[in-house]
Amino acid sequence: MGSANLARILTETAAREPEHVAVRFEDATMSYRELDEASARVAALLRSRGIGAGERVGIMLPNVPYFPVVYFGALRAGCVLVPMNVMLKGRETTFYLSDPEARAVFAWHEFAESAGIGADAAGAELLEVAPGDFERLLGDHEPIWELPDVRGDDTAVILYTSGTTGTPKGAELTHDNLYINAKVVAETLLHTGPEDVVLGALPLFHAFGQTDAMNAAIYVGATLTLLPRFEPGKALETLQRDRVTVFMGVPTMYSAVLHHPDRDRVDTSSLRLCVSGGAALPVEVLHGFEAQFGCKILEGYGLSETSPTASFNHPDRERKPGSIGTAIAGVEMKLGDDAGNEVPLGEVGQIWIRGHCVMKGYWGRPDATAEVFRDGWFATGDIARLDEDGYFYIVDRKKDMIIRGGYNVYPREIEEVIYEHPAVRECAVIGIPHSSLGEEVAAVVATKPGQDLDLDELRAFVKERVAGYKYPRVISLTDELPKGPTGKILKREIKPPEHES
Repeated sequence: MGSANLARILTETAAREPEHVAVRFEDATMSYRELDEASARVAALLRSRGIGAGERVGIMLPNVPYFPVVYFGALRAGCVLVPMNVMLKGRETTFYLSDPEARAVFAWHEFAESAGIGADAAGAELLEVAPGDFERLLGDHEPIWELPDVRGDDTAVILYTSGTTGTPKGAELTHDNLYINAKVVAETLLHTGPEDVVLGALPLFHAFGQTDAMNAAIYVGATLTLLPRFEPGKALETLQRDRVTVFMGVPTMYSAVLHHPDRDRVDTSSLRLCVSGGAALPVEVLHGFEAQFGCKILEGYGLSETSPTASFNHPDRERKPGSIGTAIAGVEMKLGDDAGNEVPLGEVGQIWIRGHCVMKGYWGRPDATAEVFRDGWFATGDIARLDEDGYFYIVDRKKDMIIRGGYNVYPREIEEVIYEHPAVRECAVIGIPHSSLGEEVAAVVATKPGQDLDLDELRAFVKERVAGYKYPRVISLTDELPKGPTGKILKREIKPPEHES
């Protein structure tokens, strides 16, 4: 029995199919042999810095071939990866690197300034990734081929996820969590093989892109073609150029591609399967996309804490539009009350999950971990109903999370920044419907007595302090926010601004 290291999905495929194209980016390609060697050099680079078993390493890279190189390289050094959104600002990178006590961060050269602020604050080494320079750096290190011996329940990746309590929590995903999730997704849901070309348009620093696109593709030896930034025209061009067979996206991506003026001018006949997750896919978008492109879309569901895939509309069973399907192989799901007791069929309840996909716990937060586990079952915070065939339908989000264009925005985090403005007395951040993004971030603000507040200035104030997708585009002023008897702001009673901006 060899190492349980997640990096074996790469090493085993490279041994089988060394010359097959692993990653494509524009006109450049990287074979499995090249990816294997480059990642083995990253392991040597980390070891030369004295960074190894169990130590945390940040990765702040867009969807470029360097992402899998660094991802598998850090795993090969025995490190724990901390994937980071490339849009994070300095105050955010400080937390993402300080909380896990990271030793180093690999950052794309365009985002090195923000990463550097966090690295300095955390006492971590900044390893800048720039084309050409990075290859020269790796060339100075002889590859370390042997995988370090890790147990399946050792932590491989810490994925930070916020709740409504403000500070992000790091979900500890083990080597087994991620390996089995990639295997089940590839073998039982996507039925992929080396002949497949998977579109890597989802951010690889998110669980969905990381497991379902990258890891599942590498597990079977498929080709991953990368888009560093999703643009519908570019996606259509890539579908045609690379003869893409599997497209994974969030609902806003499908809507954008469906309504793009070039949709009739490109040949997408190679496409055989699409997967949607991250938010509910409007049924009219599903039907419109399938009619336009002659390709089936299957919806699934999961969270960072579940590696992420937990349920799916399975390809060999009936598909129900609007449903997140049924639990994947080796996973159980039920609807329960807050204590985990099952609710009668026909009633709505919270989704509880148990199985190989469920995280080990939250990094350094035994209190938060205890809150979400009952007898091995994980409480998702999502409210759903179940039909007579056992298919789940999300009906509400227990958390206040806003999903803007597939990105999660946590109101409490934005509220804390708004409260830093000297003229603000109180505020609430809420999601409002948006025709193309799904939801837009909106803020309702009350000022301190005698203070004037310029809304454009407040918008700019927040924009400087958080990632670009998080700041409120829509802001309105109010004299007083509605409150309950304890003084808690009642978001459900706030009249949201109606306009889109």
